Amino acid sequence: MLLHLAAEFDLQRDVVPWLAARGWASALDTSENSSALHVVNVERNGKIIYTWKGNQRSTHIGLYDLQTKENEHLYTFEKDLRIISCSINSEMTLLAVSFRQYTEEERVTQLLQSGTAMSKYLTLLIEIHPINNVRVLKAVDSCVRVQFLYPVECRNTSPESHLLLVSEDKYIEQFDIHVVAEEEHRVVIQNLGQLPRVRVADDLIWAQWDMTEQRLFYIVPKESRSTLKCIQFYPDENFNSTLESQLDISVSDKQIRFVNFGYNDCKDQDVASKSLNLQVFTSKAGGLCVCCSLASDIRGEITYSIYFLHKGFSKTFTVSLERPETPQLKEVAFLNLDYYVAAYLPGQFLHLLNIQHPDLLCYSLFLTGEDARIDMLPSCSIQSPLVSTVLDCCMGRMYAVSISDSALLKFLQSSERDSERLAALHCALLCVRSTTDLETKIIWWISENLSTCHSFDPIQEFIIASLYCKMCPETNNLDKLLPYTSLLDWTGVIPGVACATDIISLPVLEIQNSKGFWEKLDSNLESVKYAEPQLHYHNNVLRREWRILSEETEERRATAYLRNIFENAKKVLSHLDAWDSEERLVPLFQEEDYQQQLLMGLMVAQLKDHLMRHLQYVGKKKIDQIVLDYVANLLNLVHRIMKEVWKMYQLHSCIFCFDERGSEAEFRVFHIMSRILEAANGMCMPLPPGFHTLHLGLGVRCLPLHTLLHYIDNGVLHLTETCVRKLLKDLDDNEKNEKLKFSIVTRLPEVTLDALGLKARQFWDHPVNANFLARKYVKLLFEKLGNRQCSRPVPERHPVPVEFLPLNYLTNVLAEIENQGVHPYEKQDHINVRFVEEAALKHTMMLLGLRYS
Repeated sequence: MLLHLAAEFDLQRDVVPWLAARGWASALDTSENSSALHVVNVERNGKIIYTWKGNQRSTHIGLYDLQTKENEHLYTFEKDLRIISCSINSEMTLLAVSFRQYTEEERVTQLLQSGTAMSKYLTLLIEIHPINNVRVLKAVDSCVRVQFLYPVECRNTSPESHLLLVSEDKYIEQFDIHVVAEEEHRVVIQNLGQLPRVRVADDLIWAQWDMTEQRLFYIVPKESRSTLKCIQFYPDENFNSTLESQLDISVSDKQIRFVNFGYNDCKDQDVASKSLNLQVFTSKAGGLCVCCSLASDIRGEITYSIYFLHKGFSKTFTVSLERPETPQLKEVAFLNLDYYVAAYLPGQFLHLLNIQHPDLLCYSLFLTGEDARIDMLPSCSIQSPLVSTVLDCCMGRMYAVSISDSALLKFLQSSERDSERLAALHCALLCVRSTTDLETKIIWWISENLSTCHSFDPIQEFIIASLYCKMCPETNNLDKLLPYTSLLDWTGVIPGVACATDIISLPVLEIQNSKGFWEKLDSNLESVKYAEPQLHYHNNVLRREWRILSEETEERRATAYLRNIFENAKKVLSHLDAWDSEERLVPLFQEEDYQQQLLMGLMVAQLKDHLMRHLQYVGKKKIDQIVLDYVANLLNLVHRIMKEVWKMYQLHSCIFCFDERGSEAEFRVFHIMSRILEAANGMCMPLPPGFHTLHLGLGVRCLPLHTLLHYIDNGVLHLTETCVRKLLKDLDDNEKNEKLKFSIVTRLPEVTLDALGLKARQFWDHPVNANFLARKYVKLLFEKLGNRQCSRPVPERHPVPVEFLPLNYLTNVLAEIENQGVHPYEKQDHINVRFVEEAALKHTMMLLGLRYS
């Protein structure tokens, strides 16, 4: 089961024992009153209001405090009533109750007896500190819901309370109630006449209360379309309209429905199923979603739509049910999991949709069968009153909902489709924030499944998504600027599910200088207007710049621009060292790597420019820190992968022993490192210094010579000074090793010959190597000369005259060039004309089979 439910409240566990201790529980034992005890409301401060029937046909109202775990009796009606709605103010001095006082049959009987028809529903305001006066707010024939406002979370006392009254006659009013404290701490209502009231909304067909943020969402029907509106209630006891959005939902023939204005028992579910099944969810990141279940004329199909108002589009899903004959099918239940919206149909499916990135279906996790089963939620009589909270109205239980790490990992391991793997991987990385153990298991799964993912690179997705999850919470709007996936689109489909995407109008915000959620929503809407995908950082310019600078000569590398680039790289590495002071299991970060440091510095510079363009209000110092953290975290993630792979295959910290062949475990690690390199190349991502040395060392140990050289020629393996030096020094000069050494030396790139190739002679003093270096020296000397002319001084000759005219002529020409100040290898003084002459003689004598002395 993917969703983990922890019971925060249970009527049978938390209330029934308390009732039994006071002699009130006996009336609950009869089957006739099996639903007599039920939850009617959940207040913002965590207090749960419930009602039950007494022994003498009385009706009681009680309260359970989630914080103190204590119950309290609030009020008793000496009559068998059907409580519709109930709310208590934050000071716990006033109780508002709406109930049905007569059934239709009782009203007819009373009309025949007295000739007067009594109101079917009654709404009362009761003083309960202590129990005192009762005021009638409404006596009507339509159902009414009540809800006190909780505008300030920490407010202890206030002379005024505000009550919302929501009527099935399609209007909402706010009552302003002034109270005064009398002797003996008695609190009474001050108003002697009618209570002041103000009309909040009219002509609505649907309404939802957001208790946490004190918002009222409601829908007003307009011909074929509907208008979603929102009213925000503020701590200063004012309210105003904040949002208006057009929805293509036809609600003219629907019954009115209220969400989170009290909770009915199971008897009302048939009535509710005939009304509009719609809920609005918000997220901390400024997401605003409207979830709607639509009626389908086709048996065995369920249709529901998610309107991502903060993104400007909607997605409509039509699901072909596996078991359409299931008797418990009623309607889709929607759950708010903050980063995800869940659509749940018991016994059929569980669909998790990523609110922040709903554009790619690969971020939607669609589960069926056992994976979608939630044992504690067998029916659809559930509500989501708070984020990551579910209230089962039938069972009288409230659960904290979270995604199970173990179930998610199990699903990831057992999935056979790339769409499921990718969605589960991204979902798991969101959960990594709370546990590094899950991250370790994800890395192990990636290492074992590199060849099973065909539509995406799991290493790329792991690194990019991990960086996104780590960095974005630090700064507002950073989520719109950093990449969150390596995929540009996704063509995969969910079997049995049809999806249609429609562009919708962006909502209109009616407030200025907004803060909190509204500020983030406004930022999201602005991003959509300015083509959000173009705001995300990409590596096209980075790749081109890196390729150009990699080919620069040593003279041009000394420019101020490049010095600044390498200074950036030093800052990243020192930043990384400050994080990890313990000894590293994997031999990385132990040498300098020009190419990788160049790429690091370039990424810092370009990412900084990108963020400065869009986050000017953050400040340069903060952006510098963000960029350093980003690149350092990137390198740390690669090291983290390597560390776990090292542990998985139980490798030693040093594997540079070239006189033995590599083990099967080393070959597997070599393969994983090759995939890491492939992923890094695809994203133009820097690797930790020492990665190429380690990779080459494993390649020498594990690959046959022709495969090794093929990998080097095709850029899979990169020659590094550390590895080449160790290889040339440690291996003796037998025929096999000479072939390997010469193959390596001849493949040293010319652009780095002065830094690496010439040093090789110090490590391998061999005629073959000397001959190769001499040829390179002559070639570069003539290239540096160009079209310049030179005089012919007498060169310094060999102590023993060499009477070989072609060689004499060549050395004279080379000496003339050197005397003009042309020196290809200024740092290698021993490589000169005399070195070329000696190398030529040695090579000639070797070819003739003669000894050279």
